[in-house]
Amino acid sequence: MFMTTDVHLRDLRYFLAVAEDLHFTRAADRLYVSQPALSKQIRSLERQLGVELFRRDRHGVRLTEAGETLLPHARQVLQAWAAADTAMASARAAGRGTLVVGMSTSPGRGGLLPAIRSRFTAAHPEAVVRLRQMGWQDPTAGLADGETEVAFVWLPLPDPERYAWTPVAEESRLVALPAGHPLASRESIDFADLADEPFLALPASAGPLRDFWLAVDERSSRPPRVGAEIAGTEETYEALVAGLGVCLVAAGNAPLITLGGVVTRPVRGLGPSRYVLAWRKEDGGRELVRGYAEACRSVVGGPA
Repeated sequence: MFMTTDVHLRDLRYFLAVAEDLHFTRAADRLYVSQPALSKQIRSLERQLGVELFRRDRHGVRLTEAGETLLPHARQVLQAWAAADTAMASARAAGRGTLVVGMSTSPGRGGLLPAIRSRFTAAHPEAVVRLRQMGWQDPTAGLADGETEVAFVWLPLPDPERYAWTPVAEESRLVALPAGHPLASRESIDFADLADEPFLALPASAGPLRDFWLAVDERSSRPPRVGAEIAGTEETYEALVAGLGVCLVAAGNAPLITLGGVVTRPVRGLGPSRYVLAWRKEDGGRELVRGYAEACRSVVGGPA
């Protein structure tokens, strides 16, 4: 039993996806993670359990006897947790008329948050909205562990099949650099000219979101150089000023770090970032969650 004490639900979700697809690349696509990251996580799980779960050879991927043994139990654990999560959400709703809204960075963007709150409280005058600022270590801003009920987050999310969302903003990715950086004199920069620069990276726990802000998909399999890890806006600014690296930032967040000594420039060759209001799918029918999402859509002009 001691070998399994550190196994997380994420490990079981990853195992189940590979077991169902018997294909690492397809499973990685479904989980919205990179194939190497998925393979690494499965190997870590195998080390924790002390068994080989999959046989990998030129014929493909198949479950070992140990993998076949684990499969029904993994399904039961995930199903039981989903049921428990739903029950706890109902208990929270019954115990208070409060909606906890998470965020990792301030939504800003032209008074978006006050406008949503105004429309929400007009429709739900008895409800209390409580904002909770979350660290960048958690890309779900509290949704994953139930600390928040809706959250302003960036895509991609880990375990995206757990969540639903409504768009808030689609913004270009800029590069933030020290004002004295050789590339800072340019009006815009090709990503190819940034690929060898040291980058500031989100914590490893951010998973696919860390890869997104490192632009891993645009690097043609060349791994990024990480100059430092950052877990908040102030850390990002200080790391930039210290010359520890450059970083990508959404256009709407540029004012948060373009203080003295830091500039941002457009980057050619990168797709946009997507900022959304998200919630757990099982909570989508809850009145306050649904009401807040509707207020958000009415403000940003998204689909009803």
